[in-house]
Amino acid sequence: MEVTFRIRRQNPEDPAKKKPYWQEFTLQNVAETDRVLELMHRIKWEQDGTLAFRRSCSHGICGSDAMRINGRNALACKLLVRNVGSKIQLEPILGLPVLKDLIVDMEPFFDHYRSIMPYFVNNSPVPANGRERIQMPEDQVFMNDTGNCILCACCTTSCPSFWANGKYVGPAAIVQAHRFVFDTRDEATAERLDVLADPDGVWRCRTIYNCTPACPRGIEVTKAIGEVKLAVMRGTNKGVIKASDIKVNH
Repeated sequence: MEVTFRIRRQNPEDPAKKKPYWQEFTLQNVAETDRVLELMHRIKWEQDGTLAFRRSCSHGICGSDAMRINGRNALACKLLVRNVGSKIQLEPILGLPVLKDLIVDMEPFFDHYRSIMPYFVNNSPVPANGRERIQMPEDQVFMNDTGNCILCACCTTSCPSFWANGKYVGPAAIVQAHRFVFDTRDEATAERLDVLADPDGVWRCRTIYNCTPACPRGIEVTKAIGEVKLAVMRGTNKGVIKASDIKVNH
């Protein structure tokens, strides 16, 4: 089959291409099972070597090839031609500065990610038996979903609240915080909830629900944000928040 790409391009360092513009490419002999990323490689290697985009693992794990495909955030390596049709429109994800073509500056996104202390904190003595700190299965299950985040930014850059205010910590950072807030072995719950209680923290979420459909890993992002909101409302000085204390229905 024949597939036509319409790609939004921009090069802020080139005066002639500083403003965004659209460029079309046509590919022949395309199979319905070809991935969008494979076809982007064909465009770059066969037609225009200046086309810029990120990619790495090509298996939906690294999250580096997140972009807007036919108006929706997705990973180019996960979408097949039969999922998107013969006319494919590509744009950079929204809300972050464009460096070139489909590549955006991820530093603002990772600044928010770092702000919620996305690492395990436990300063208590190691158990006497020398083994790892044990967690009960029922507690571990509660954070399984949010532990699947690959930091692709699809959820955050699909959020109108983030588009309107780049200071908003964003869905991805809250999802990462959720994974540690509800880890019964972690000892930094209060500090994380203090960060999320900020006006640009979890309360900036308006429950628009764009984030959950945008997640390529199928994480229930809106639900996780709701659970973190409940944790913040319970206060930051009550010790560990248990999974049994939080219940969000959708």
